[in-house]
Amino acid sequence: MLVTLKEILSNAEKGNYAVGAFNSPTLESARAAVEAAEELQVPIILSHAEVHFEITPLEVMGPILVELAKKASVPVAVHLDHGSNLENVKRAIDVGFSSVMIDASHMSYEENVKTVAEVVAYAQKHHVSVEAELGMITSSGIGGEETPSGEHHMDGEAADFYTDPEVAKDFVERTEIDALAASFGTVHGIYLKEPKLDFDRLKSIYENIQKPVVMHGGSGLSEEEYVTAINSGVRKINYYSYSAKAGAEAIKEYIDSHSNHFYHDFAVVAKEAIKKDVKRAMEIFLNKNKVVR
Repeated sequence: MLVTLKEILSNAEKGNYAVGAFNSPTLESARAAVEAAEELQVPIILSHAEVHFEITPLEVMGPILVELAKKASVPVAVHLDHGSNLENVKRAIDVGFSSVMIDASHMSYEENVKTVAEVVAYAQKHHVSVEAELGMITSSGIGGEETPSGEHHMDGEAADFYTDPEVAKDFVERTEIDALAASFGTVHGIYLKEPKLDFDRLKSIYENIQKPVVMHGGSGLSEEEYVTAINSGVRKINYYSYSAKAGAEAIKEYIDSHSNHFYHDFAVVAKEAIKKDVKRAMEIFLNKNKVVR
């Protein structure tokens, strides 16, 4: 069933668990996430990132995600990930998305507030939830632009781009967003070194904003790190890079072990590998609590 992000995260708050947001630029990745969620009977978020529009355009992939959500036996929010402007937010809402993220974190603080507030005003008229970002989450712990592979690039010290708990409170109050993507040490893409997560900062952010916190760069952490993050206020975890990598590795293994190759076999193999990986993540995100539906 198609629901809003606000509905899903409200229940996650009650149950002290997190909901996985799985970027789904292909039919295989989308079906894998929905099938895994239905088998576990947990809510999920199907995301389509703006940087993936070049892989599958919004007007092509969006309706597929919305239809999968409507037919699912579990609550599913369909979410625009890292939308860069109001125009693309409107496009996603027109397609039927129930949630959008506007990422103006690269702007000055006041410009970020103004841009997000405009999106919130528009989204609320259409009963759509809004997520925004304060601070930056990157491939190396520093701020910058995201690429289709999920990486960011920019010079600077990591701590300079972490979310300030006091500023976060002001930001949430002025924009009236439903969830805040906060920077506390996670990174997009594949981890090249062990992440150093600032859980004290995360707890302070959560206590200050009294809203669900979103963890971007959620792939590749240990189970203990996931649990600590959830117990510190994280209610939405973005997960993509490692499941995409699992799909690619499964295809490579299939090619190496079979003499005849057909593209449709690759799709099946990739879907099953992605499904196995996201299902493992979903089980961790439950935080050993029963899901409140």
